[in-house]
Amino acid sequence: MRELFLSGFADEAANDFEGQIEALMTLGWKYLEARRINGYNILDLDDPAFDAVCAAFEETDIKINCIGSTIANSRTPVDSSFKITMETVRRAIVRMQRLGVPFIRIMSYAILYDENRRPLADQKEKKRFEQLRKICGAFLDAGLTPLHENAFNYGSMSWEHTLKLLDAVPGLKLIYDTGDSGVTPDFRKPHPYPNQDCLEVWDHVKAHVVHIHIKDGCRDPASEKIAFLYPGMGDCELKHILSDAVSSGYSGYFTIEPNLDISLYEWAENSSPEYRMKSFIDYGKITEELFRSIGCEVRDGAVHFQKPETIVPPPITISPS
Repeated sequence: MRELFLSGFADEAANDFEGQIEALMTLGWKYLEARRINGYNILDLDDPAFDAVCAAFEETDIKINCIGSTIANSRTPVDSSFKITMETVRRAIVRMQRLGVPFIRIMSYAILYDENRRPLADQKEKKRFEQLRKICGAFLDAGLTPLHENAFNYGSMSWEHTLKLLDAVPGLKLIYDTGDSGVTPDFRKPHPYPNQDCLEVWDHVKAHVVHIHIKDGCRDPASEKIAFLYPGMGDCELKHILSDAVSSGYSGYFTIEPNLDISLYEWAENSSPEYRMKSFIDYGKITEELFRSIGCEVRDGAVHFQKPETIVPPPITISPS
């Protein structure tokens, strides 16, 4: 029986480190995907603040499984200062080694658009790939693994863009965010761009996936409005993808990233603390039930899976507590 661990972007539950740990301990989970602490990305904390985080971790049983960095993310133009980017990379390596974190989330720079919000034909692929090879090379040389997330960047424009990116950047592996494909336009097709077919994307990229973010939602191609929902309630084929992952030998982590009260480009840290904590914990509990519905056992923050001869995921209706 395989054991697959659950994790969470607990900065969605609380800004401060103490609140994030409280959320994970309430769920009985043992892993945090570290992103923002007190309003700053963990890589942008000053040294005293980072030292305090390290000291706090020593007092808990919670471990960091991955760093959710902003390196080459969807807000970062490919023509931005590469010197500053590499400074962040070098700082990330030191901090990952200190915390014993093996993985770091990166992206592949912002999509280039024209004045009508249509992707340009020239996405400066040569420059993107060259810079990403240097970024990834630095992590790989340090014994660390860079993971690309399909989150509104060049590599998420379609599964074909993803595979082209992997071919161009040796050693880069994938995070598959279950929600992002379902709310991302398929830029291979004519405008108004339809949503990507989640099962098609998963089928083409899953051999390269070593980490999964659990998110669900829907998008109206006509208005381009996006809504993020509790797991199993959106259009992202979440249940089928998780079932296929666990039955096909996936051995990584599952990190919940609710985004329930977060707009596409703005972090909503002003929601009430009570709402944020409750919605995060609800999301975690619903995720556990989703795994149980596909034949897994869930206990102590881990998914236990023993592959039966045939998996037929039953229908499920779930709602927040």
